[in-house]
Amino acid sequence: MSFIWENTILAMIAFLILYWLLSRYAFGPLFSIMEKRRELVMTQMNEAAQTREQAIAYVEEQKQALEQARKDAYDIIEQSKQTGGKQAESILADAKAEANRLKDDAVREIESEKNKAVAALRSELGTASVQIASKLIKKEVENGPAQEELVNQYLNEVGGRQ
Repeated sequence: MSFIWENTILAMIAFLILYWLLSRYAFGPLFSIMEKRRELVMTQMNEAAQTREQAIAYVEEQKQALEQARKDAYDIIEQSKQTGGKQAESILADAKAEANRLKDDAVREIESEKNKAVAALRSELGTASVQIASKLIKKEVENGPAQEELVNQYLNEVGGRQ
């Protein structure tokens, strides 16, 4: 086989013309489309990274909000326990004061009733004693100044005790 230089040169010229035509009309738009696609992919990757960062930040915010809510709930529970304890102590103190007041009122009322009963008993006893004495004296002594003096003396004694 022989090597033909003309064919080689013609093939090279045809290749160079074809390369020039391709670069002028095909490679430019093709590379432009590929560059636009690369930019679109980069933009989408940047947006995805930003979205991921936002999601991470949002998750952190939600964790902090949840932790704050738990803390607030714990504080409310503790405050409720303290308020409940104070209210229980207040109710117990009020109940004790009321019980002491009722007891004091009952003691005063019992003392008053006792005094009334003693006074009534003394009055009854005095009346009964006078009646017994008058019956005894009536039988023993006739009406006279001695009997009247004895009754007055007895009445003064009974009246002085009341």
